[in-house]
Amino acid sequence: MVEQSCTITTVASKLVSATAAGAGQSTSMSNSLPYSKKDVDYDNAKFRHRSFSKVITQSFLTSNRKRDCFSCSTGKFLLLLLIFGVAYLMLTHTSPGDVVSKDQTIGNRNREGISITNGAGRLKKLWRRAPRLPPRLPPDAKGTNNGIGHATENRDARTMWITRKQKVKDAFIHAWSGYKKYAMGHDELMPLSHHGTDGLGGLGATVVDALDTAMIMGIDEVVAEAGTWIEENLSDRISKKGQVNLFETTIRVLGGLLSAYHLSGGEKGMNITHAGPKPAVYLETAKNLADRLLSAFTASPTAIPFSDVILHDSSGRAAPGGLSSTAEVSTLQLEFNYLSSVSGDQKYSLEAMKVMDHIKTLPKTEGLVPIYISPHSGQFSGENYRLGSRGDSYYEYLLKVWLQSGASRDSNTSYLYDMYKEAMNGVRHLLVRKTIPNGLVFIGELPYGLNGDFSPKMDHLVCCTS
Repeated sequence: MVEQSCTITTVASKLVSATAAGAGQSTSMSNSLPYSKKDVDYDNAKFRHRSFSKVITQSFLTSNRKRDCFSCSTGKFLLLLLIFGVAYLMLTHTSPGDVVSKDQTIGNRNREGISITNGAGRLKKLWRRAPRLPPRLPPDAKGTNNGIGHATENRDARTMWITRKQKVKDAFIHAWSGYKKYAMGHDELMPLSHHGTDGLGGLGATVVDALDTAMIMGIDEVVAEAGTWIEENLSDRISKKGQVNLFETTIRVLGGLLSAYHLSGGEKGMNITHAGPKPAVYLETAKNLADRLLSAFTASPTAIPFSDVILHDSSGRAAPGGLSSTAEVSTLQLEFNYLSSVSGDQKYSLEAMKVMDHIKTLPKTEGLVPIYISPHSGQFSGENYRLGSRGDSYYEYLLKVWLQSGASRDSNTSYLYDMYKEAMNGVRHLLVRKTIPNGLVFIGELPYGLNGDFSPKMDHLVCCTS
């Protein structure tokens, strides 16, 4: 306590002395700088020592040398002479690649134009950021400029792509083998516990969703296994299962069945595989499923469908909060339109396109729409604007459905193209920003509308949409 009291007394006495000294010297300090010379060597804002370059620069700016140099006419002349000299060298100096050989005849005018252009290009390089270079092949993979070199380069490129393609197939077969062994018939495989789970309604989503990929890859063994499971099990499950999500079931199961129908040689199809059941099996199963999914549309009092369906009794159900996702209700049209095309029954397309026709009439913000919509009122809910989840594929399907209908500006779906253009302009104006300080372009969100704060969040779904 004695030592502590002495210390406090000493500090107090120093403060009193400093105050008295300051009062006595107020006249002499009135013309001095508001900081000491130590501030030149110390960064008070960040509480760390300045770099050597900062010290030199700050010392120059706060000393009399700056004023002396710039007040001298000789100094100004030498500075201007230096600037013009550097500019002259940059504009007149030619690189070795621009030298003309004795066997070439180029007019003076052309040579001067090339020199000036190259000089201006070098001047611009000083002010622009170095571009990101694309991936380059290793030196041994590059060919020469003659015909043999090009042939070698093309052959190496083909070999590289064949190798990569095989690795993708190997990865697919590895994933399918694990799923088949531990979770065949379930929606998904839990890779750590080696169990299956039915988070998407129990319709074997992985089997159906992977089938068209196996067809494209030409893996007939997987096509036969998946096709046989669908033929023997899926129709029975559709008639007995309970609640499923309209959107997820449409894009994964209904879409998978229609892709398999097309790729196995169904009407106007490609017939790229002979494994698995006949195309009619996929089409009839798709119609069975779609007939039940239609109840989400017919049960709603508006053109906006409910989010869920009870399959075994073909009844539509609203989500717990009563709202539907804007992206979900507007990401059904490709599948339902195609089913109407190949089945000859227009009821699927008519119900799905009512959604787009209705959204066309709703107010928007520079083409952007909120991520929720009410099937009870038919109006948007909230002011959350984003290209991420619940908003992403609305913008995607505006363009895709227009393309599916023939991409004609005179068609009855041309309004979709107009809505897409307006929305993309809105995205550029309201959601596109650049990072600081690197200036990287990204697409953010307006979770609280135009008058709320901008959120600099960009998830993976935005990358797919944009």
